[in-house]
Amino acid sequence: MKVAFVGKGGSGKTTLSSLFVRHLAAEGAPVVAVDADINQHLGVALGLSEQAAAAIPAMGAHLPEIKDHLRGTNPRISSAAAMVKTTPPGRGSRLLRIGGDDPIHSRLSVEAAGATLMATGPFTEEDLGVSCYHSKTGAVELYLNHLVDGPGEYAVVDCTAGAESFASGMFTRFDLTFLVAEPTRKGVAVYRQWTEYAADYDVALKVIGNKVHGPDDVAFLRDHVGDDLLCCVGQSGAVRAMEQGRPFHLGDLEDHDRAALATLRGAVDARPKDWPKFTRQAVEFHLKNAHAWANAATGQDLTTQIDPDFTLAPETALTTA
Repeated sequence: MKVAFVGKGGSGKTTLSSLFVRHLAAEGAPVVAVDADINQHLGVALGLSEQAAAAIPAMGAHLPEIKDHLRGTNPRISSAAAMVKTTPPGRGSRLLRIGGDDPIHSRLSVEAAGATLMATGPFTEEDLGVSCYHSKTGAVELYLNHLVDGPGEYAVVDCTAGAESFASGMFTRFDLTFLVAEPTRKGVAVYRQWTEYAADYDVALKVIGNKVHGPDDVAFLRDHVGDDLLCCVGQSGAVRAMEQGRPFHLGDLEDHDRAALATLRGAVDARPKDWPKFTRQAVEFHLKNAHAWANAATGQDLTTQIDPDFTLAPETALTTA
């Protein structure tokens, strides 16, 4: 399953996504965690030192290699340079599996808290003033477009804050999106943005209340998000210790917080896998991007990259080069 964590900056989405990754890995599930936030903190939240987290090879800095690998022998893609962030796979494309033996996972990831960790990478001095962060998160969109995740496998992405994910089609790449919201007016404002922007795209969204102090906070969130409120977590001393760099283990969490993590996994596992919709939306956003900018940028008609007889699915991975 593909899972996103989104929310207002400072809402705690990185902390909660790291706890969810730890929970999945502790239960023996194969899990890839991807830090796709402009503020790259997921590695540290998963127990890496600042130096080790900063040394993770940046996906955004290896786009040519990623594209070259994923392109494979797909005859509809003339070159790696002709691939853009929305280019969908087709016959001949190389597909990815969680835990697979491929150069993307083997060269661009490290182990953290029992999970495979990848990162888009931070802004560099060369990026400042001339580039947007979507040039880096495009690597994650390509990765998700080509990832065939099987039952009991998880890709967990810590996304950019606010509604930034709507600058591309990446918000449709997930089986379930968890929106982390504090019990404040600012905290629920991002929820309203998400529900408004995603209304026409059948995006499955659940809200995690964070930094909740009591029944009044729960009632506030319920008033604003209704049945989308899945669970709430409070101010945890164990989590505070983790954020301060002290040793941390899942067993240090309070019982209700461990129960919340189990609730998250239950919600993810209950989601039906809809490969035709996933493929259809990939095609839709590729067409939008092709007409809006990509055709002009590449000097090619990128709408011809779409393979009308191709649907991404586990059985496809068995027959695709």
